[in-house]
Amino acid sequence: MFTIENTLPEFYWLPGFLEVILSDSIWQPITDATIADHYKRILSDYAAQTGGNLSLVNNQAGDFSMRGMGSPEAAYRCGGGHLLSFNVSSTISVREYLKTYYLADSQVSLYAPSTEHSVMCSYGRDELAAYKQLITKVYPSGNVTIVSDSYDFWGVVDNVLPSIKDLVLARHGKVSIRPDSGDPVKILCGDNDAKGESVRKGLVERLYEIFGGEINTKGYKQLDPHIGAVYGDAITVDRARQICERLKTKGFASTNVVLGIGSYTYQYNTRDTLGFALKCTAEVRNGQFKPIFKDPKTDTGNFKKSHKGLVAVVLEDGEYRCIDELDPQTIQKLADANQLREVYANGEFVNIQTFADIKQRVSLESDRVYGKKGEHYE
Repeated sequence: MFTIENTLPEFYWLPGFLEVILSDSIWQPITDATIADHYKRILSDYAAQTGGNLSLVNNQAGDFSMRGMGSPEAAYRCGGGHLLSFNVSSTISVREYLKTYYLADSQVSLYAPSTEHSVMCSYGRDELAAYKQLITKVYPSGNVTIVSDSYDFWGVVDNVLPSIKDLVLARHGKVSIRPDSGDPVKILCGDNDAKGESVRKGLVERLYEIFGGEINTKGYKQLDPHIGAVYGDAITVDRARQICERLKTKGFASTNVVLGIGSYTYQYNTRDTLGFALKCTAEVRNGQFKPIFKDPKTDTGNFKKSHKGLVAVVLEDGEYRCIDELDPQTIQKLADANQLREVYANGEFVNIQTFADIKQRVSLESDRVYGKKGEHYE
């Protein structure tokens, strides 16, 4: 929520001129940042329920969206929104974007080596040789994610992974297995109607059978820290919730899985997804303040009605609320109760907010909603 107004009468046209530019620039990162926060709340909630390490949630959803976004600019703006809730991004350009515009430091995102299908296919169908080479020669230590469905995913699970068990457990670091096709919920959590035993059990249960793990304080199974699962294809908010719920039902901590949030989440939205609009609400004519608004009779869903007069954001009973029908006098009386702060005036930035400042505010708001310890929220 923000407002803009011209400070020189001869530039009365400027707010209207900026409407399209501002709307085009910010509706998507605002939408994506909100969706990322929703992912964070779901993952935090289930981590708390299943005894997972809550600190892992910060790295439990990575931004995999760049290749499916509408432009490089859309990708790094979206990536910035994602990183307000998480720490992991594969959009490398987001780092310079946040450093340039939000004074972020160089550690705005974390990266772990991850293979692509081109790497795996270069070994032909000798997937055992590929895995051994990758975890002993190319990445003998540290975290590495290996895409595993270039040919036969369940063949890898049943034949390759048991063969390299000792190598994986002897490494310093985690090897994460990444499926990249099929139904994410069924691949990770199992398909009860499938014929093969591994397909029925799902990847997480099979990894536990092969590599072992432990039972956490709430009685849920946690994979050995040397092995993990990453899924980054066609993940949605609903599927993320289904995955967490299915894992919980099977007796596994939700933090056993890392999700790659791609363009299937961040690109398939419009300005109307969250009702973003930027409209004129007031004018000064011949020195007189005048509130204005639109309220089309043909808008049966009351979707097009705009705010009227000056607006402010206030905190009431722990909830943020936008109030309108204000004028210069009444908005001045609100003083610090108005949560809106001036950030740009007459060509200069004031009250500069860094990326760290904004991220901390998002974190505090999330804590307020679902508790610092991630208690179950409604």
